[in-house]
Amino acid sequence: MKYSLTILLLLSVSFAFSQRGKTGDTTFKHRFPNDVFNTVSDASLTLINEVDHDIIVVIRDQEKKYLRHVYIRNLEKFTFDKLPITRLYVQFKSKEFYFEDLERTPINYGDKHIFNFFFDPRQESNYYEITEEEFFKP
Repeated sequence: MKYSLTILLLLSVSFAFSQRGKTGDTTFKHRFPNDVFNTVSDASLTLINEVDHDIIVVIRDQEKKYLRHVYIRNLEKFTFDKLPITRLYVQFKSKEFYFEDLERTPINYGDKHIFNFFFDPRQESNYYEITEEEFFKP
């Protein structure tokens, strides 16, 4: 009985800590500076994850300084609101690889943009692979 109770306790603890994140989680909060908000701009960016796995997305301003990051489960979406007026760089972690979008998304006052992730970025020329250090730089 004591042996079974110990195994049950170990399994329940391992299940509690092995759960994947929820959309909207900031899983790497300890590795990035504080998030940047602009309450005046009324601009937003909706990210839609249509791939078969979860991704982590980082958005950066035109000087490649960190703005925010988020965990997005597959087939879910998340909206960054209160974005500063800038050109956005979108970087993301897809499985064990890190990528950056070649196109810059201009954010102006009141803009509402949508960014879709729907394919393997290694097979498209719109993205290029970056290092883990580039992804996590402040």
